[in-house]
Amino acid sequence: MSTLTIASDPQDAAAAEAVEAHHAQLAGELAGRVAMLIAAADRDPAAADGVRRELVDFCDRDLVPHAAAEEETLYPVARGLPAAGLLVDGMLAEHRRLVALVDALRDAGSAVRAAADGRALQVLFEEHLEKENTLVLPLLTGAPDISLAGLLAGMHELLGHEHGDGAAAESGGGCGGSCGCGGSDDTEVPELDVRDVPHSLRHATVFGAIAAVPSGRAMVLVAPHDPLPLLAQIEDRHPGAFAVEYLQHGPEAWRLLLTHR
Repeated sequence: MSTLTIASDPQDAAAAEAVEAHHAQLAGELAGRVAMLIAAADRDPAAADGVRRELVDFCDRDLVPHAAAEEETLYPVARGLPAAGLLVDGMLAEHRRLVALVDALRDAGSAVRAAADGRALQVLFEEHLEKENTLVLPLLTGAPDISLAGLLAGMHELLGHEHGDGAAAESGGGCGGSCGCGGSDDTEVPELDVRDVPHSLRHATVFGAIAAVPSGRAMVLVAPHDPLPLLAQIEDRHPGAFAVEYLQHGPEAWRLLLTHR
């Protein structure tokens, strides 16, 4: 949970942590999918359309419902707090821009336009989540007459399915400090380098990227150390779907070729 968040109740603190963890998961997966779209637009425009469609499906399935759930539960309550009206109005305006970018991505007529719309969507979404984490959630958790845990009970769109009961989340998409992930390659295989990606987003970024790799294609991952825990999570999510080949074993980077069988 953000160090700026001071909760008046332990259950509310746990709920805020769960929301922030789900934010990290959404932002990471979006970043991974956008990275693959940009790589496809640059190297293989013919394949970019499939990546674009998968990105739009992710937005329709997860990102847009998340925004709608916020408007239904969090924002009306936050608007009633002192000096929060303008903040909520601004957040609602950003929701409209996010939906407009998803629609632009849906109708993009070229790989370059799709990549530009995807990157704009990623930047706006990350900035929007930062405001929610550091402004909206602290307002709600700091109000003694508001139960954030009660507001979010059963709200899978806001907490993630594993946190629908309002329990605290584990670190959002992270690996507990036990691995790294990323990518770079001198072939025409798309590359994803997340060594500089914030730890809380790193695994979710990789999951989003590999979700955009079609059957028979591959991506290269570059990690600061051997990402064995991440590979185990990929196998759990996609049993037998990805073959792994080490291209470099340190000392400064581990490079892996992940091929979608």
